[in-house]
Amino acid sequence: METIHPIQPLTGTGTKPKRKRSIIDCDLHLAPLRGGYQALKPYMSRYYREQIETWGPRVPGQIGMYNNGGTNGTMRDHKMPPGDETVALDYIRSNLLDKYQIDYGIITGMDYGINTIPDTDYAAAVCSACNDYTIEHVLAKEPRLKASIMIPKQDSELSAKEINRVASHPGFVQVIVSNGAEKPYGHRRYYPIYEACVRHNLPFAIHVSMEGIGINPPPTGAGYVSHYAEYRLARAGIMMTHLASFIYEGVFELFPTLKVVMIEAGMMWIAPALWRMDQDWKALRHNTPWVKKLPSEYYREHVRVTSQPIELPAKPEMFLPMLEAIHADPCLMFASDYPHWDFDSPALAFPKMPDPLWERIFYTNAAELYGLPQRGAAKGGND
Repeated sequence: METIHPIQPLTGTGTKPKRKRSIIDCDLHLAPLRGGYQALKPYMSRYYREQIETWGPRVPGQIGMYNNGGTNGTMRDHKMPPGDETVALDYIRSNLLDKYQIDYGIITGMDYGINTIPDTDYAAAVCSACNDYTIEHVLAKEPRLKASIMIPKQDSELSAKEINRVASHPGFVQVIVSNGAEKPYGHRRYYPIYEACVRHNLPFAIHVSMEGIGINPPPTGAGYVSHYAEYRLARAGIMMTHLASFIYEGVFELFPTLKVVMIEAGMMWIAPALWRMDQDWKALRHNTPWVKKLPSEYYREHVRVTSQPIELPAKPEMFLPMLEAIHADPCLMFASDYPHWDFDSPALAFPKMPDPLWERIFYTNAAELYGLPQRGAAKGGND
């Protein structure tokens, strides 16, 4: 079991670090930087290129159903200038990486809509094209950017094949899927994916989106909701289902080195979810005898969660105790969700907290998970 670092209580002198330190941002949405599906066509066979030319991408979108705020879901003041991928990367460097001293940014996939269609061969072709595009136009040009392997999760064998194909590239640091899914992710249909993740030492990441879209079931047990605000809340409930599924189906017993990352579903809901699961495990453990430990222990050892969107309590003094309740010291990683409308600025998103905790959330936890270098003293910013 890994060492758990207890959160130190906030004192009168405990604040964010005064020194401007570099960070790791665990949720960036940057690709395809230009051209949408047209940019992916060079990486696809003629058969699929002609399909896109004739019928378009054939992939459901989410913004039209539950409008993701802003214009196309992005910040109004962040519009890419005209030009090719080089121009776009220069814009990202100056407006994100350099501005906020980001040592590494994790790109969390492209179009999750590919996780919603029944044509698994087409889904696999698009995922392969996304990954090849990312290698050529992003990873080869900006070493500070790392990426996520897109997979057609509808077909576990095809997914494992794609992981095996590109996992050796050092720029890929995790495998990613949408939160919307046909089955909770603890289900055995996904085991070939986890076998491939473990084989290549890659975390399995779940990013909110595509709940209730395409082949995925409705976003709530009561059906579809009417407004985007309701939809955002429903996403956390689905992520909670995946978390419970991993634990109660015994996935972490079968794959003891597997790590799971929960992205953009919030974080404070995790505390009561763990309390409830621990209580139920004690009372009902005869139902799942293969679950050997408290659910909260599996969570601490196997699950990491990104911070955005942060739920801030009405009473500021509740913030640090809630961070302790979700085991933030070993499990929480900073994410900005750039360039979306609800972008969390690294400089403003978090209230004041002790220096060691800030360090783990903004850098160390992600560096440990993704195998990135620890920040050296020379990489810090100016006082």
